[in-house]
Amino acid sequence: MTLFLLRRLAGFVLTLLAATLVVFAVLDLLPGNAAEVVLGDSATPESLAALEKKLGLDQPAAVRYMQWVGGLLRGDLGVSLSYDTPVADLVVERLAVTVPLALMAMALTTVVALVLGVYAASRHNRLGDVGVMAASQVGIAIPNFWFAILLILLFAVQLQWVSAGGFPGWTEDEGGGLWDGLQALLLPAVALAVVQAAILARITRSAVLDVLREDYVRTARAKGLSRRAALWRHVLRNAAIPVLTVMGLQFANLLTGTIVVENVFSLPGLGRLVFQAIANRDVVVVRNVVLLLAAAVITINLVVDVLYAVIDPRLRSAR
Repeated sequence: MTLFLLRRLAGFVLTLLAATLVVFAVLDLLPGNAAEVVLGDSATPESLAALEKKLGLDQPAAVRYMQWVGGLLRGDLGVSLSYDTPVADLVVERLAVTVPLALMAMALTTVVALVLGVYAASRHNRLGDVGVMAASQVGIAIPNFWFAILLILLFAVQLQWVSAGGFPGWTEDEGGGLWDGLQALLLPAVALAVVQAAILARITRSAVLDVLREDYVRTARAKGLSRRAALWRHVLRNAAIPVLTVMGLQFANLLTGTIVVENVFSLPGLGRLVFQAIANRDVVVVRNVVLLLAAAVITINLVVDVLYAVIDPRLRSAR
């Protein structure tokens, strides 16, 4: 197990290092530079030179890269050009919205998908199976932003159960509270979870059906174990590896792909911060947030690999 973890950690570090090189190359080494992007074509040579010096663009690329990575290791992400605020403070503030939103969406996705997937597999080729597969196909076809608009029209405009957008905060000092914050994130979480739950339900169904055909399941049934007990005690755990793979990818997608939904609901999350930074040509924010999102994806993949070994011990000794 120790060798397995060391191997995965080494891969994690190398992948993260490669991500820093790619992000730096895309934003700092392509034709033009960040100062020209920020100031535009109408900038004077003097203003360009001043901003280049402020951003350190007058130094060699290798020096800029090492300074950036060194700042990341110290927790110094630089200062936003448009907000004149440390990027780390902006990120922490926005993560307080994006992370709970992604967790709520993932929780809804997991519960709905596992229940529907196992239900469909247990009733293979019967009415329940056909109904779940038809509903999942509709869910996959629905765009997140379109479904989000429908939710706003129904629950905010027609029924007036919740507000149409915005985020009141998690504390009373911010003008909200825990319950108010959860209410503000409920509709966005549902909008994000619909497509993900539809995909995961189909994956769960296929994985469970594959395991149900194994000899040890038939042996367990022949020994008198009920279908329900065999399904939940033996089948679901052995079908979990492909399901976990998709769940890991989906959670990473929820963290990195909330830009549209956060803008529809006017949520001050990390996705909206990236959108605003691109619109404001704030290269410092874009560079650091993109790397943060890449690091989140890499970390989630590492966690999924470790969970593989926990579920299936044979993977720990795989060569």
